[in-house]
Amino acid sequence: MKRALAVTICLAAVACGYRFTAAGAGFPQGIHKVFVPVIVNRTTEPGLEGAFTEALREQLARGGYLGGEASDGRIEGELLSVTALVAQLAPGTSGALTYRVVATLRVRLFRDKTLLSQTDVTGTEDYLPALRADVLTTEANRQAAIRRLASALATDAVARLQTG
Repeated sequence: MKRALAVTICLAAVACGYRFTAAGAGFPQGIHKVFVPVIVNRTTEPGLEGAFTEALREQLARGGYLGGEASDGRIEGELLSVTALVAQLAPGTSGALTYRVVATLRVRLFRDKTLLSQTDVTGTEDYLPALRADVLTTEANRQAAIRRLASALATDAVARLQTG
């Protein structure tokens, strides 16, 4: 009896179109898989497109939406700006300065050649300079901050594209 009830519930769920998804609201117009070519880097700093493309692809893969070139959707991205600033005194560091990276990413969702949605996402990420003016460690901290920022912007961008 319990087995028959479980089968009936499963069949009813399938019949009404209900399905379990990994995450997110899904993309408009029934897009299930999305291809992401390498993001265009419009900044003067070379190599940033790799971190932002990877972050966007990882976000889509987590939700089960990442596909290949034959996918029903395509997200094109442009890294519009990346700026480094001296931020402020870091809390709890007895007056140490922090640096801040600010980035703006534009993403567009296409089905075939039709633009379905576009959004710009901007965010910031702070990082600490190295002690004793160690340039290599400061740059490593900056690169880690850029990767964290790319991940945060990718999460925001995918969520916005899914809601239209």
